[in-house]
Amino acid sequence: MESLRLEKTSQIPNSPPPCPLPTSLSATSPRSLNTSRDGGSPTTSLGPPDHAAERNQGVPNALLGSSCLPASHQVSQQGACRMARWLPRSTDLTRFCQKLNRVKTLEADMMETSFNRCLSTIDLTLLGIGGMVGSGLYVLTGTVAKEIAGPAVIVSFIIAGFASLLAALCYAEFGARVPKTGSAYMFTYVSVGEIWAFLIGWNVLLEYMIGGAAVARAWSGYLDSIFNHKIKNFTETHVGAWQVPFLAHYPDFLAAAILLVATAFISFGAKVSSWLNHVFSAISMGVILFILIMGFVLTQPKNWSAQEGGFAPYGLSGIMAGTATCFYAFVGFDVIAASSEEARNPQKAVPRAIAFSLGLATGAYILVSMVLTLMVPWHTLDPDSALADAFYRRGYSWAGFLVAAGSICAMNTVLLSNLFSLPRIVYAMAEDGLFFQVFSRVHPRTQVPVIGIVVFGLLMALLALVFDLEALVQFLSIGTLLAYTFVAASIIVLRFQQQKVDGPAQPAGSQPNPEQREGIAAPELKEYESFSDKLQLVGSDKSKEHREPGQLKAAFEPYLEFLSDFYPGEVVTVAVVTLMVSAVCLCSILVFGNTHLHLPTWSYSLLLVLFSLGFVLSLLLIWAHEQQRSTQTFQIPLVPLSPALSIVLNIYLMLKLSYMTWLRFAIWLILGLLVYFGYGIWHSKENLREPRPQRVSARYVVFPSGSLEETVQAVQPSPQPAAGLPDTDTPEAKR
Repeated sequence: MESLRLEKTSQIPNSPPPCPLPTSLSATSPRSLNTSRDGGSPTTSLGPPDHAAERNQGVPNALLGSSCLPASHQVSQQGACRMARWLPRSTDLTRFCQKLNRVKTLEADMMETSFNRCLSTIDLTLLGIGGMVGSGLYVLTGTVAKEIAGPAVIVSFIIAGFASLLAALCYAEFGARVPKTGSAYMFTYVSVGEIWAFLIGWNVLLEYMIGGAAVARAWSGYLDSIFNHKIKNFTETHVGAWQVPFLAHYPDFLAAAILLVATAFISFGAKVSSWLNHVFSAISMGVILFILIMGFVLTQPKNWSAQEGGFAPYGLSGIMAGTATCFYAFVGFDVIAASSEEARNPQKAVPRAIAFSLGLATGAYILVSMVLTLMVPWHTLDPDSALADAFYRRGYSWAGFLVAAGSICAMNTVLLSNLFSLPRIVYAMAEDGLFFQVFSRVHPRTQVPVIGIVVFGLLMALLALVFDLEALVQFLSIGTLLAYTFVAASIIVLRFQQQKVDGPAQPAGSQPNPEQREGIAAPELKEYESFSDKLQLVGSDKSKEHREPGQLKAAFEPYLEFLSDFYPGEVVTVAVVTLMVSAVCLCSILVFGNTHLHLPTWSYSLLLVLFSLGFVLSLLLIWAHEQQRSTQTFQIPLVPLSPALSIVLNIYLMLKLSYMTWLRFAIWLILGLLVYFGYGIWHSKENLREPRPQRVSARYVVFPSGSLEETVQAVQPSPQPAAGLPDTDTPEAKR
């Protein structure tokens, strides 16, 4: 075949004479050399002869391109090679998708850490209370009561507390099972995939930065109002005022200073930060206790009467709108999950701290709302300083100073919570290689990521000093809700995955030990009289068969037998994706169906039924599979129902946000993708753990005499030949 082809090419006018072929490369050899190019270097692999392509494989590319083909054929062949080189192959696309969705490999001993495990359950509880009970207790209650829900703000806080409980329980299970810093980022990385975890961490990073800067400006403004805005007037007089879009009207040096001071205290270590949080939390809770006792003494039940507008003047719609606003008052509990790597006993401390802090915060919001709306009529409240104004109007102006002190201490705890959590999430991303490695350094003495604390503390102070953060505050909501959604989905995926065996895995094809075989008793042989008895025996044995997590339950196998062919957990993963898509479509119809889309009643109802049916069927399909048995750590009850309800609620609240929030979110997401594809995907530790295939390169040397010598050389030589391949030193390999 080769000699005929070369003779035919020699008949072309002005073509060079045919090249002689080495006998070792003839097409009739028992093994053919398949040459390919990977990463710019030619490679070869030994395999059975491919008769369909032996005309090209029998002759090396170096010879065909140099002297055995005319110039026009050489140009066309080189152009085709260049085009084929740039076109992505299916294996490359598959490998790329696998890189994006690879999950984090956890260490065998998850309690081992470079941090100092010094936080108790009380420390974590106070951290959670400090993150949730901030300025919202002094400002948010009056705003929602007057403008949105009236005295029914109490019901709004109850519903919001229950909705937050669904998300908090998901965090509690993950924090107990994976006691590593990183919060939602880490939880998504170990269950869903790398790129999703990076995007969650990237959004949480911005959330903490803007949240801390916004609280610092609120702290500065509240203190400035106590001194009749003397600080603001002094700054505008001696420094000047700005009239630039997206910038503050004047530089807020006080807000930047409080952030720098808080950064200094946080860098001293977790124990110092916890002690400082204890002080401010104790003062804040003491002020709240005073407000409740003094407020109940001054209550007037007539303020809920019909003469003042009734208990729910805005109806059910006002209660639900108030719920959407009150939900953001509970977003600080994730600081507990972010601190799990510094807890002494995270398996017990994290769930207890989340439950205690969320319960106390919900109770504080409900009771303060009740006292506030019973002290004065709800429609006369001052949204900016409702509690202080209520005591002033009842003749207790001195109580306003206590309220102001409690508000400042509460905002200090929120600042400490943000500055405490942010560097630890950045540390987790840098430790995994997805973010710059400089932030993964832990100070040997204080055992905290000092570089991350200082850098992001300075960035937060710069934001508070220069920028007008009022337009960006709403951006905080979407990052939090997105994190809640992915954590809830991760709970479902993780619960239906097979648990990793602690002991060493047995190699494939290996036989069990003789002792193990002897220890297994042979089943006792019994005689059955009828065929129906045998069927009953088979059914009882099948029902007693142990099924792994992610496999179809035995009761549903006769009806869903076609699902038994999938790998354990594969159907559940597809069902979770379908559930989330159905939830997005369902919430989109609820939010935009009548207002923006202007759907007719029949199509509106039909779409609601279809998407609700898809959501319920996905839920039932997940429930039809086996999940992990109860472990020694905390587990959220009613899986997959509880996480599914959390997913629907979070998506609904995200769609209620303004389009400008989504635009800012998209821009920040694009920046995050640039960071990930420019740095993270290449430096990921999971990328370094991937096995490198051993490649074989072929080098062709043409001597002046016209003979050819081929040298096959292993790029990563192993001491033993690969399975199924002869040793390269044997005569068979040389042939």
